[in-house]
Amino acid sequence: MLTESESIHPLQAYRRLIEISRDLASTFDLDTLLRRIIRVATELSHAEEASILLYDDSKKELFFRATTNRINEQLISTIVVPKESIAGWVALHRQSVIVPDVEKDERWFGSVSKTLQFQTRSLIAVPLIAQDKLIGVLEVLNKRKGTFNEQDQEILLVLGAQAAVAIENSRLFHQSDLIAELVHEIRTPLSSINTMTYLMQRPNVTQEQRLSFCQMIQNEAQRLNELTTAFLDLARLESGRMTFHITTFNLCDLLAECCQIIEPKASENNILLQLETPKAEVALKADRDKIKQVVLNLLSNAVKYNRPNGFVRIRTWQDTDKTWISVQDSGIGIPEESLKRIFQRFYRVQTTEHVAAGTGLGLSITKRIIESHGGEITVKSKLGEGTTFTVCLPSQHGS
Repeated sequence: MLTESESIHPLQAYRRLIEISRDLASTFDLDTLLRRIIRVATELSHAEEASILLYDDSKKELFFRATTNRINEQLISTIVVPKESIAGWVALHRQSVIVPDVEKDERWFGSVSKTLQFQTRSLIAVPLIAQDKLIGVLEVLNKRKGTFNEQDQEILLVLGAQAAVAIENSRLFHQSDLIAELVHEIRTPLSSINTMTYLMQRPNVTQEQRLSFCQMIQNEAQRLNELTTAFLDLARLESGRMTFHITTFNLCDLLAECCQIIEPKASENNILLQLETPKAEVALKADRDKIKQVVLNLLSNAVKYNRPNGFVRIRTWQDTDKTWISVQDSGIGIPEESLKRIFQRFYRVQTTEHVAAGTGLGLSITKRIIESHGGEITVKSKLGEGTTFTVCLPSQHGS
């Protein structure tokens, strides 16, 4: 990495770009890829910060997807970047721009700097274009020493071209990979439906058997519906196209709401739901609907894979900068060899398949949502004794 006293020589920069092209081509994980791009962008331009905005073609909107400060990503993820802004202009005209003083540029969109309490003085913004398709915009902010110049701009244009291709390749890889897995997964319910419809047409089938087959077909159709819905959620999360709507809300109220939703299912098997929350409000800044989706999934699994007359205990607590949620059950537990794979998409623990059917995507989606909020989820389990999932999220007090 450069120090503030160093300036980068053009030949050195282009050699570095050759190294980077190999580095970017070595991963198809979008998050890892975006981190590498913004890290190298700050290095090559000697900037204080960098960010990547991706373009949502369906909504015709730009949104922040990665910044050099990961905590900031959650704060600005809900901001729709106006077409009249500098980044909007770059995307619309597909041209790069150097802005030596943002305060003197009428296109300057200051909401992001106010939200992050970060003073932007100058910037370079370059379009990310792959095969004539707009992917997004790469920005670098505030040169550490001196001012941004045409050499910085030219180097970032080359980096931007490489980055755009790498991002598009990552998306295409995940789409094809996901689709291949989805096709594999839907074969079983489709095969079942096909077999049952064939059997229903046989003349020796009784009315009672036909009704039974109809119920099976309905169950398999519902399973397909759940699978495709979950698949679309995961595809949006993995491609970076999932939109988050950040608000501040009382987590205790949300957990109580989720328990009310799960209570009827728990009562069917005499499973006791225990909610433990502090007396004080637990304020969380996050996407309420997505956190609700996470909690409902964990509670649903805890009930589904529990024992009759068992319990599910959900707790939340908060310290200075972290908010915690734990969901503990007295269920059948997860084998140790399965714990490492529990968050993989389409993975289902073999010992639980006879207990309840599932898509194998719920925990993958849960993990993606938590990580998109800058948090993490862990699991502890003992076979025959139960499982505990723990979610840790940044509280972001005062932000």
